[in-house]
Amino acid sequence: MAGSAAPPGPPARSWRPPCRLSAGRAVLLLLLVATARRAGASAAGGPEVRSLRGSWRLGNANGSVVLRGEVPGCVHTALHRRGLIQDPYYRFNDVMYRWISLDNWTYSRTFKTPFDIRKWQKVNLIFEGVDTVAQILINNVTLGRTDNMFNRYSFDITSVIKEVNFIEVRFLSAVSYAAEQSRCHKVYSIPPACPPPVQKGECHANFIRKEQCSFSWDWGPSFPTQGIWKDVRIEAYNHYHLIYFSLTSFFVKSAQQWSLEIESIFDVVSSKPIAGLVTVNIPKLQTQQTFSVRLQPGEGSIVLLVNINKSSAVEAWWPNGHGKQTGYNMTTTFIMEAGYQIEKFSKAYFRTVELVQEPIPGSPGLSFYFRINGRPIFIKGSNWIPADSFQDRVTYDTLWLLLKSAADANMNALRVWGGGVYEQDEFYDICDEIGIMIWQDFMFACALYPTDKNYLESVRAEVSHQVRRLKSHPSIILWSGNNENEAAIASNWFSIPYADKEVYIKDYVMLYVKNIREIVLTEDKSRPFIASSPTNGLESVKEGWISQNPYDTHYGDTHFYDYSNDCWNWTVYPKTRFASEYGFQSWPSFSTIEKVSSAEDWSYTSNFSLHRQHHENGNDQMLQQLERHFKLPQSTDPIKKFKDTIYLTQVMQAQCMKTETEFYRFSQSEIIKGEGHTMGALYWQLNDIWQAPSWASLEYGGKWKLLHYFAQNFFAPLLPVAYEDKGVLYIYGVSDLHVDHKLTLRASVSQRDDVYIFVLQTTAIAPFVSLDVGSIKGRFSDNGFLMTEKKKVVVFYPWEPTSVEELEKSLTLTSLVDVV
Repeated sequence: MAGSAAPPGPPARSWRPPCRLSAGRAVLLLLLVATARRAGASAAGGPEVRSLRGSWRLGNANGSVVLRGEVPGCVHTALHRRGLIQDPYYRFNDVMYRWISLDNWTYSRTFKTPFDIRKWQKVNLIFEGVDTVAQILINNVTLGRTDNMFNRYSFDITSVIKEVNFIEVRFLSAVSYAAEQSRCHKVYSIPPACPPPVQKGECHANFIRKEQCSFSWDWGPSFPTQGIWKDVRIEAYNHYHLIYFSLTSFFVKSAQQWSLEIESIFDVVSSKPIAGLVTVNIPKLQTQQTFSVRLQPGEGSIVLLVNINKSSAVEAWWPNGHGKQTGYNMTTTFIMEAGYQIEKFSKAYFRTVELVQEPIPGSPGLSFYFRINGRPIFIKGSNWIPADSFQDRVTYDTLWLLLKSAADANMNALRVWGGGVYEQDEFYDICDEIGIMIWQDFMFACALYPTDKNYLESVRAEVSHQVRRLKSHPSIILWSGNNENEAAIASNWFSIPYADKEVYIKDYVMLYVKNIREIVLTEDKSRPFIASSPTNGLESVKEGWISQNPYDTHYGDTHFYDYSNDCWNWTVYPKTRFASEYGFQSWPSFSTIEKVSSAEDWSYTSNFSLHRQHHENGNDQMLQQLERHFKLPQSTDPIKKFKDTIYLTQVMQAQCMKTETEFYRFSQSEIIKGEGHTMGALYWQLNDIWQAPSWASLEYGGKWKLLHYFAQNFFAPLLPVAYEDKGVLYIYGVSDLHVDHKLTLRASVSQRDDVYIFVLQTTAIAPFVSLDVGSIKGRFSDNGFLMTEKKKVVVFYPWEPTSVEELEKSLTLTSLVDVV
């Protein structure tokens, strides 16, 4: 293919792994960047930090491809930036560029040490994230090996660092490594071996601690990346060095007082304990306390309990739609008898969370809902997947756009799904700021996993690191052990013979209960933990952590998908305690597809359309659902027919999800035949990883599908819901508000300088009116609506500069009337 690098032949292995890499000389230390800035030294003698971000040399195993690669980054984006490959998302490139993931790549660079080495007791090389299997060398000395994308690695280089240094990170193909680990696990198989053929993916993702969906998923491509995906730096220090800093809030009912638990973890170089003073100051809450502390050699930790001044009125952190997201500036100063003074600036948030599982009058089973600051909250939102196959392309602006779109659609929560990544700090910072609660999965999904000693050691380090890194965020309200793995065993997805089932149950309990849960409960007592989703919660615990039916509507949460019944029929949906996954597919807009396709692809039945669909029979299922309520497009113009079909899939998806979500919302206040009290609706899924048909309401790049406009309405704080049952029309008024409201309706729009006003006119009723401005980035105030009046005003909010002329040129209007 023109402009592309040819596959360079079979890769040579720079080193062959044992059946499981151990950390070698790597010390897995732990970092928490709370909502605070990095600890700074306010006196002489503070740590020296030298970033190794920037341009590195990148080469494949046999030396046939050599280029500059940015760090943080990965091989694919480096090749693309240098023009050696096309956009990896273009047409069939996910398969064409498979050779990249099968090769072994090396990152290397030289750097000068910017300080006098003799002045420092300890010098560390820190990797915040290595993706994934690599050998780390400095000045031709092997420091250790990495095998977990989600760990932070720290290597002691005190004895090997020079004035000028040569650093190498020699990667091994994640695909090769996973296959090798699977082959080595001879005692019994650990399914699934490979994804379904329709996903065009790689095998044995469960044998590597890496983003599971990077080996493919039913909505995403296979790009098993290699690269230094997070920060890398040199740190030099004497006496002690702050590694983690976290704060969690508690409300002590007996004293009617808020308190903060502040945990600081240090690497203490000194051979003797170090004494000192720590002062915590929160000016706005008139709270200041000083503590005498003592750091022990090695990994020394300090835990402080700060009681907030009772005479100060504390404003709690509330989810979107329920109040403010107030945070308080806090300064923590460490003055130790040896070494330097550390001043840590952070934000203190105050909120409590309880997962309530208790008997319900008139119903078997238990409730399953969240109480925030003592108030029951109906959880409204969606499920988050990685925003890109290449994490270095996920910028702050990318995250802000997607998360703000969630908040703008009246969502108050997202579930960070367990087949992706623990998101970057900025993701959680934004959620703290705009009130999006986070259900945080650990990164295990739709598979069984090994439990050998080295694997468990790696997972334990991963979980400790991630909990310490993230627990300061008030937005995180739940830790969840995995995605669907309890259900996988209970429902026997992998056809395990009954006689062998106990082996897998034992592994499950070992991994999620005896390791992950144990660490979470030790590290973080401020929020609840569940082992899986879906789960029966306390009933699953009672049944030995694997319940007979994890989809039981009387307990816990449920995942529900049904593509064969009429999605407009509300009676097919489960009257569950909590709907944490449910959804229907649609195609993204033509303007989104157009960027990664050519004219020959613009047909619903083209090879491209089939290739892009990773869910078995997904395209046919959409058409079958369409036929129940709409006439399929029959235009003789193939491109118009394709565009009309895309439009109808979005209409269908939006209407299906409206019906199902409204059913869950009006079920919160009733028990019928023992079922009900639904207290959460998280649809699958919020965002897309590439341009393809999926369950998402936001397209790759952030464009709103019709579903997202509908979500704005079906997640509204005040919602009228009407439905018919056996000839009777029922109308519910659903409210998330905490006071009674008298409602009046108005149709008024004001003009502002930075928005554009669209005035629509019609001579007849127009159902499902869709406005589309192609590739111009932004969103409308409303879309996909039923137009019954002659005139309607719609506002367009641009995300980048545009003009009336550009908008007029790009605007297309579609309604059911236009589909022929």
